[in-house]
Amino acid sequence: MSSKSKNLRAFASSREIQKEKAQPALLPKLRFPEFRGKEGWKERPLKAASQMNPANDGLPESFIYIDLESVEAGKLKAKNRISREGAPSRAQRLVDHGDIIFQVVRPYQRNNLLCEFQDEDYYVASTGYAQLRAKCSNHFLYQSIHTDSFVGRVMAKCTGSNYPAINSSDLADIHLPLPPLPEQQKIASCLSSVDELIAAQARKLDALKTHKKGLMQQLFPREGETQPRLRFPEFQKDGEWEKSPLSKFILSLDAGVSVNSGDSRPANKSEFGVLKTSAITKGHFDQEENKVVWAVNELCRLREPVTGGTIIICRKNTPALVGANAYVETSHENLFLPDLLWAAKPREGVSMRFLAFILCSVKGRAALTKLAKGSSASMSNITKPEVLAFSVMAPSPAEQQRIADCLTSLDNFIAAQTQKLVALKTRKKGLMQQLFPSLEE
Repeated sequence: MSSKSKNLRAFASSREIQKEKAQPALLPKLRFPEFRGKEGWKERPLKAASQMNPANDGLPESFIYIDLESVEAGKLKAKNRISREGAPSRAQRLVDHGDIIFQVVRPYQRNNLLCEFQDEDYYVASTGYAQLRAKCSNHFLYQSIHTDSFVGRVMAKCTGSNYPAINSSDLADIHLPLPPLPEQQKIASCLSSVDELIAAQARKLDALKTHKKGLMQQLFPREGETQPRLRFPEFQKDGEWEKSPLSKFILSLDAGVSVNSGDSRPANKSEFGVLKTSAITKGHFDQEENKVVWAVNELCRLREPVTGGTIIICRKNTPALVGANAYVETSHENLFLPDLLWAAKPREGVSMRFLAFILCSVKGRAALTKLAKGSSASMSNITKPEVLAFSVMAPSPAEQQRIADCLTSLDNFIAAQTQKLVALKTRKKGLMQQLFPSLEE
């Protein structure tokens, strides 16, 4: 290296030291007692906290390949083993135990992974990830790259609209706050404990959903059978279930928009919502999926409000969405159906909850989707006569209600456990906002 180059590097290093000294001390809003009054955090570029995309000596003959679909919520969803000969060109990041892979395509999804595998396999990540080998606490660095402040800075450097992405060199220059190593380890330990609680709650929720799926397979007759494998004691001698058309259970299928525009606005209402199809695509009713309507000409067309005790069915949409349906428990006076959706209203004595467990199941929705017709690949529809003729196996009204009550109780418990999981994630997010100083502030 020439003396000129050495002088330039020494000058740059000197400027960095002066710049660092000029920085105000960064302090989080919440600090563990043993670190209160100690030195503040320092702002550092990511490349100072980690080795970016470390070189390797070549790929092994076979390995577990991690592409952008492999990671979700900090977990490796599946192990996809491939050979070196069959590997795509993007398979380049040979990870070591403790490395972090950071999603550089759509980084707002935060599908990053701390690679601490419990086996002897080789793992290779796609170049859709940046590989970070921490120079500090890797657990602390992993938590740091998930803060809103850091992700916001990453997104500001991204290019592209549909698939925003950041290159590794730009990522390396993004700054984040770093405390001394003992404080890093304390924060990492705290947040890792919260992550363990979240993971345990997620496993409990998955187990409940699996239990419900198995229970439904027992409580409803299988294909070609007329009685379920499991029956409540009071109905064990009731004999076979009866196959009937849906019209026996449903009084009417009402579309949501009137053909003739007449002013049918409810009195003294200032805000109206029109339900989106996305409100029912997951098999449960989500009242938040609606748009507020202000235009008078649209208000005049609103006719069918969302009422409780009905099943909403998508009658016209893309082939993947036709047949989607969900049960509505309570009425919503200011929420109306669009023309794409039907409200199925029950006949007297029918348990619509029971019917919903049939129609909202994967099997039920698939059967409704099969009725769809249409000349366009982008738009299909099912007709009212076809839906009303749809065959359903059902027991007596009393047994219908008993099954509905059992599964509803389980659904309520699952919903409560889901809220508990949401609360844990919210608590962690709030804790991170307190434990990490924001560079923007």
